[in-house]
Amino acid sequence: MDIGDLRGLGTLVVAIAFIGLAFWVFNSKRNPGFAEARMAPFADEPLPSHAEEQSVVEHPVERSTQQ
Repeated sequence: MDIGDLRGLGTLVVAIAFIGLAFWVFNSKRNPGFAEARMAPFADEPLPSHAEEQSVVEHPVERSTQQ
């Protein structure tokens, strides 16, 4: 067994690990757990109150006609 065989075996192991990880990540049974994890960065932010939601009004952007 020379270095080429060892490198080929290493590549095969990494490829199998990648395929296994891809199946694990995209498995539909894991979706609820990942949905909770996606929201983790926002867990400590307070929710806006009803009054604050009504005070925020979006206005269309007006572009300048100056050239």
